[in-house]
Amino acid sequence: MSLKKVSANQPKNFEFNSNTKKIALEILKKYPEKNKKSAVMPFLYLAQNQNNNWIPLAAIKYISKFLSMPYISVYEVATFYSMFNLSPVGKYFIQVCTTTPCLIRGADKIVKVCKNKISEKENQISKNGECSWTEVECLGACVNAPMMQINNDYYEDLDEKSVSKIIDSIFKNKILNSGSYRGRKNSAPENRIKNDGVDYA
Repeated sequence: MSLKKVSANQPKNFEFNSNTKKIALEILKKYPEKNKKSAVMPFLYLAQNQNNNWIPLAAIKYISKFLSMPYISVYEVATFYSMFNLSPVGKYFIQVCTTTPCLIRGADKIVKVCKNKISEKENQISKNGECSWTEVECLGACVNAPMMQINNDYYEDLDEKSVSKIIDSIFKNKILNSGSYRGRKNSAPENRIKNDGVDYA
C-alpha cells in the first residue's frame, strides 16, 4: 500500500459551488456554533466530491476559513484519513480490498487485472486519465469477498472476468451496476436456501 502524497500541481483557488455550499450550510445546522469545527470531515468529503475525487490545498484553506479553524488543523485531518485524496485520482477511483477475507477469495487476481488494465503502480492515473487504483484495508463487506469500491459504490463477489468487464466499461464511460457479480442479494447465500418458508437468496 503506497503512502499518500500531496500533488505538486495545485489550483490557485477553490470554493464550494452553489449546490455544495447549500449542503454545507445544512450540515452546519447540526452543530452548535461553538462546535462547528466538528463539520471538518463532511466538509472535506464535500470538497473532494466536488473536485473530481481529490482535495487541493486551496480547498483546505477554504474550509479552514469557512469553519474558523487553523489551516494546519484541517490539513492534519485531510492527511490522516485514508479516504481523503490529496492528489488527482481520476474520475473513477478504484479501491481494492486486500485484507485477509478478500485475499483468500482472490483479491490478488483483482490487483493483477488493475495493474494490467489501468497502471502498473498504485495511485497512477490511467493513460486516458479516467481512473486509478489502490489497495486498501477492510471495506466491511467481507462476506461478499472479493470486492472493490469505485467512488462511492461497492462491487462484490468479483473475479478476473467481472473486474475486466467493469474496468472496460469505465474506459467507455459507461460504468456497470454495482452490487454482487454472482447474482446474490445483499449478503444472502449463493444458493437458494429456504428456511421456515423464507427465501434468503
